[in-house]
Amino acid sequence: MTYVQLSLSVIELTCFFGLLGLAYLVVLEGSGFFNLAIGPYAMMGALSVSGLVINQGLTLWLALVIGLVVVLLLAGSTELLVVRPIERRSGGAEFPALVAVAALVFGISQGAGLVFGRLPLPGQQVVSFPAIDLAGAFVSASLVLIVGFAIVAFGGLTLLARTTAFGRALRAAGDNREAARILGLRVDRIRLLAFIVSGGIACGAGIAFASKGGVSYDVGLHWALLGFLALVIGGTGSWLAPLLGGFILSITQVIVPFFIGGEFADYAVLLFALIFFGFRPQGLYVRKVRT
Repeated sequence: MTYVQLSLSVIELTCFFGLLGLAYLVVLEGSGFFNLAIGPYAMMGALSVSGLVINQGLTLWLALVIGLVVVLLLAGSTELLVVRPIERRSGGAEFPALVAVAALVFGISQGAGLVFGRLPLPGQQVVSFPAIDLAGAFVSASLVLIVGFAIVAFGGLTLLARTTAFGRALRAAGDNREAARILGLRVDRIRLLAFIVSGGIACGAGIAFASKGGVSYDVGLHWALLGFLALVIGGTGSWLAPLLGGFILSITQVIVPFFIGGEFADYAVLLFALIFFGFRPQGLYVRKVRT
């Protein structure tokens, strides 16, 4: 593998990990809740599209629409049917809801295995064109797709947060729910939209990433962990912070196997996670507290 190929792999993984981290951040900003189901959302989106095309013979674009709708409904239901009622019954405590969502993670994975089978399925090529030769390495359509989606997602959310009332309300609801209610903000609706938007981001990331290597029912938890680490490393002080965290993770996933061996990649990720949890748990970009 050449250095150009390594660089392209780092870019692809950076975008994927960063998008998963961004999906976490949207929910955190809008509700103050860590939604551990982000990885399963991404898996379900990719697996739904592949399963509908391969097993049911649907056209790609129809499968994309159905897959997106499935994930958006799943994300919305997580807030409406799991997080919201449990937080109300527990007096606003987050831990019971976190436990319930952790159980939901396994439920989504097992349900996907029952519906779409337990064998990996190839991802679907949303865009298709001949690979571009770049100094002996090839820029694939899947790379262009995920980079393009990352630009739209990160750029769109940054613009939304800075220029729209919804963007400001999103952060206000996550900062202080009761204060936001006093100000007249519809906190429950904002929280629901945050879950739905994060589901859409995770779905797009899963579909784009799976177009290269495929997808299986059991990758959701692994993706959830990587997205969470991208957020932890990058921090919550900027919408672009998960992209930085994704870059650091991608270095460990690409460079470590190249120079040391593939069996050490997970250990390197764990080492980075322990370093940040131990010495900088707030991440590289610290979220400023507004009073």
